[in-house]
Amino acid sequence: MALPKSRSNPIIMKLDSPEFKSLFSEELKCLISIFKEYGYEIRMAGGAVRDLLMGKIPKDVDFATVATPDQMKEMFTTENIRMINMKGEKHGTITPRVNDKENFEITTLRIDVLTDGRHAEVQFTMDWMLDAFRRDLTINSMFLGIDGTVFDYYFGYEDIKSNRVAFVGDATTRIREDYLRILRYFRFYGRIAKAPNNHEELTLKSIEENVQGLGSISGERIWMELKKILEGNFAGEIMLTIIECGLSPYIGLPDKPNIDELKVVWKRSGHLKMNAITLLSSLLCTVEDVAKLHIRLKLSAFERDLAYFIIDNRNPKPNNDPLLPYKKLLLKSKTKQSDTREWIIELLKYNDFPHLEEFKAWKIPRFPISGIMLKEKGIENGRFMGIVINELKAYWVDSNCVATEKELLDQLPKVLELLSEKRNNK
Repeated sequence: MALPKSRSNPIIMKLDSPEFKSLFSEELKCLISIFKEYGYEIRMAGGAVRDLLMGKIPKDVDFATVATPDQMKEMFTTENIRMINMKGEKHGTITPRVNDKENFEITTLRIDVLTDGRHAEVQFTMDWMLDAFRRDLTINSMFLGIDGTVFDYYFGYEDIKSNRVAFVGDATTRIREDYLRILRYFRFYGRIAKAPNNHEELTLKSIEENVQGLGSISGERIWMELKKILEGNFAGEIMLTIIECGLSPYIGLPDKPNIDELKVVWKRSGHLKMNAITLLSSLLCTVEDVAKLHIRLKLSAFERDLAYFIIDNRNPKPNNDPLLPYKKLLLKSKTKQSDTREWIIELLKYNDFPHLEEFKAWKIPRFPISGIMLKEKGIENGRFMGIVINELKAYWVDSNCVATEKELLDQLPKVLELLSEKRNNK
């Protein structure tokens, strides 16, 4: 196994920042003392180190250790510390729950001895540099000692300072170990880079030559990464690069995505915090495109229906009262009103609608007719009453919600006559 250029001395600094100090809960101090007592070194690893070096408090902190899973299990059992989620054990991860309050994911140093582009067979090691070598990007390959010592074997710190996103060693090799790393590269590009199109040519070449590998990755894993890309920095430009690299057929997009619409929407609305699906919908032309996307990515029902809603309603709705068409959309909706309201807000973002805040502030008026009122007029409970209410509500909405209870009840004979005619014409 040929290793890339590395530091002869990986220790680059001692970290003593407020962000680093803030991580030391009583539970973490307890964990550290246990590892120290048993003589096993433990370090913070990966993304947490990257975030701390960027002056951020990490959301999650993963740990690496020389202790094997069996040694950790024996140690935690002896110390009467409960372990949870044992699924990660075959990959070397043990999760103790300290003081029944805080969980810590701790993984034995390892190397990947056999990979198929999705999964890896691992072998445990005592070599910190080998563990760093198996990681995806240089910025994610660093370790941080409990005393603040930063260990950087593959120049990740320099890449952070220069806003560079690079694979550890050979990009093609790293990608073929796990094809999802293609999307991870783009996600971290959005987080680290300072310009939208400063990708290295060789990196993009490696991605282009290996895109077919994404076909073997589950839709759920692809969507997890793609969603973060779409909600991150340079989302529009990165999606264009993703399409240029040939990813479209493997991530649920049409063979010829609507890139002109994406460019328009991103230029017009990129400053707004759009839902990932809202921006992604710009690349879709038809409801059939939405259905295919959903089959590939396994979207949630809300996300799927939002995409359908954007496709169906994104064309302009000119009106003297610009909000009225959207109020009607909400009031006439047969789906959950809170969901429809969110979809309309996303639609207004998509179009950079100037009255977005006004719509958000609009309080839905109370429909003045109840089932009791209709029952008093001789309408029986059940499905037919629901149809009558919907007809009256449509009239009320068309009046801009100003028709009174009396005016609506005065419409009841006409509504009943209309429904009777419809029934007779069937």
